[in-house]
Amino acid sequence: MHVDVSPELLRWARERSMIERDVLEGRFPKLRAWEALEAKPTLRQLEDFARATHTPVGYFFLPQPPEERVPIPDFRTSGGSLLRRPSPDLLDTIYLCQQRQEWYRDFARISGARPLGFVGSATVDANVVATAVQIRNVLHFDLEERRAIPSWTEALRRFIDLADATGVMVMVSGVVGSNNHRRLDPDEFRGFTLADVQAPLVFINGSDSKAAQMFTLAHELAHVWLGQSGVSDERPSVAGANDVERWCNEVAAELLVPLDVLLRDYDRGADVAAEMQRLARRFKVSTLVILRRMSDAGGLTRDELRQYYDAELQRLAKLPQASGGNFYLTLGARTSKRFTRALVATTLEGRSSYTEALRLLGFKRMATFRELGQSLGLVV
Repeated sequence: MHVDVSPELLRWARERSMIERDVLEGRFPKLRAWEALEAKPTLRQLEDFARATHTPVGYFFLPQPPEERVPIPDFRTSGGSLLRRPSPDLLDTIYLCQQRQEWYRDFARISGARPLGFVGSATVDANVVATAVQIRNVLHFDLEERRAIPSWTEALRRFIDLADATGVMVMVSGVVGSNNHRRLDPDEFRGFTLADVQAPLVFINGSDSKAAQMFTLAHELAHVWLGQSGVSDERPSVAGANDVERWCNEVAAELLVPLDVLLRDYDRGADVAAEMQRLARRFKVSTLVILRRMSDAGGLTRDELRQYYDAELQRLAKLPQASGGNFYLTLGARTSKRFTRALVATTLEGRSSYTEALRLLGFKRMATFRELGQSLGLVV
């Protein structure tokens, strides 16, 4: 059975998927013919095409392509212009996190949890240094402790644990759900926040470097303090594209590298590249953050900052990204330890269904669920 499908919808789905045309034509040799109305796909072929492009199959029967928007404020920019068209990977990740947040919000209310007073406690007019101090105090974020941590990975894990203990669900993943074939692109977005007084959620694109994820988490925590949801592609640049992003960047930089502490440790007479690396190791942040703070401290002019920043971006882009690790540790990071423990515990108690738990956690096998429960100390 062949299906009448508008070529416009087929082209829209192909372009929306951001998959190279040659790759799709390798799987669907008649794609050009379908788009030229020289042939029609069968229903099975259309369903396969929908899965390949991550498009709901029902969209192909609409009179025209839908206008998809990010369901939260979109602060992403490219060359100073706002980005409008989100990928299916970004949309599906936000939708999944919204479902997780909804579940945890209900759980928190039933459990009698009180609203978190720090959510929405700041405004973009608030003093940057004072806000960074407040976040640091609420999280018990000890700079000297972080300095003693031997690696960026461990420093990031500690930062996440502190946010989790405070009540913020932090989810870190480089793929959509648990689909390792759908890698998230850090050039499209680096993180987003779903603000809520009982279930604040921060998502970090795990495809980015560990050091860069430190800044993303700090930036998104500033969003939590604003009570402002949003998706960002934040970089520790001199200025953001709008007041919200600019303020969050400033708070994140001050949270991670307080200017008064930097000034005591910064050797302006040293080679910039060597000093940048030394301070990055000392504060456990990316070299890009350090370059920004060196400029804030008056050690680099704007032109020098731009020169070193662009060169460092090129260097970092050539570095291989680490992958792998213990599955259950990774899953805990992907879905937030706070969220995962609550979901697994209520499911084992019979208050949540296994079907819902498996859907929200992103896997299908009950054996995996039991092993996860054991790793969390909830199953003997």
